[in-house]
Amino acid sequence: MTQLPLVVGVDGSDPSLLAVDWAVDEAARHKVPLRLVHASLWERYEGTVSPVGEQRPPARVPAERIVASAAERAHRRNPQIKVSTAILPEEAAHALLREGDSASLLVTGSRGRGELKGLLLGSVGLAVAARAHCPVIVVRGDTAGLAGAHERILLGAGDPGTSGEAVRFAFREAEARGCVLDVVRAWRCPAYETTGHPAAAGEPERQHEERASALLDELLRDAIAAHPGVRVRRATVEGPASKVLVLRSAAADLVIVGAQRHQGHFGLQLGRASHTLLHHAQCPVAVVPHDPSGRPVGGPGAWA
Repeated sequence: MTQLPLVVGVDGSDPSLLAVDWAVDEAARHKVPLRLVHASLWERYEGTVSPVGEQRPPARVPAERIVASAAERAHRRNPQIKVSTAILPEEAAHALLREGDSASLLVTGSRGRGELKGLLLGSVGLAVAARAHCPVIVVRGDTAGLAGAHERILLGAGDPGTSGEAVRFAFREAEARGCVLDVVRAWRCPAYETTGHPAAAGEPERQHEERASALLDELLRDAIAAHPGVRVRRATVEGPASKVLVLRSAAADLVIVGAQRHQGHFGLQLGRASHTLLHHAQCPVAVVPHDPSGRPVGGPGAWA
């Protein structure tokens, strides 16, 4: 059986080099090979690939340098990791999405070469996170989060029926890192439920909090049994999930959210929390797809 590689999109930009560093460490944790992919449309403008013996198209030379530099960087960081490379003559998002069909994980930087400096998340990263069939990591955040200094992972808990893959991913990741897994379920009490009789003040809030706690118990039961060594800290927090998770990402090395794939729709339906985290989280963000058909998605250590 062959291990599925961890695929990283590289373009020579600083964010993509940070993504390479992060991906090397991740590949080492899960003992999987690393595949560095650079996608370029140079063939479209330079014509078809030159026959053997003829000079390479001028636009291909920088692409080869980008890939070679990324491979050298990966080797310097961890010489034990098996690294392969590819230069693909197509648009970056399409190339990475296709690579993701045979990957354990897709990793991108927060912005690409040539994108606006003030852009919070690059177009390629957003497109890949929204449409990939395997988990996607967008590498972003502060120095501590990128370095794994907090020794904790944050999982934004969704509904039990649509979050199983994200939960399994989070437990595998926490187990591989030997770190704490913080699981947070955000809840809100509609205003109309709090305007009743003064004697009942606080009752709707307690009901919503109890419901959130019960959902956490249901969501985590099987994963805790399967990974008894993982230290789990669970919390129910009142407030918008997007705000709660962004604030807590400052003390995490990775924040994980699920995304549901709907039949008849193009790609994943990313919710507000996922979008907000991809733009504002202070650590790398993992978006893990859920397929209602029951087909398993990839993940670190996945096998083909």
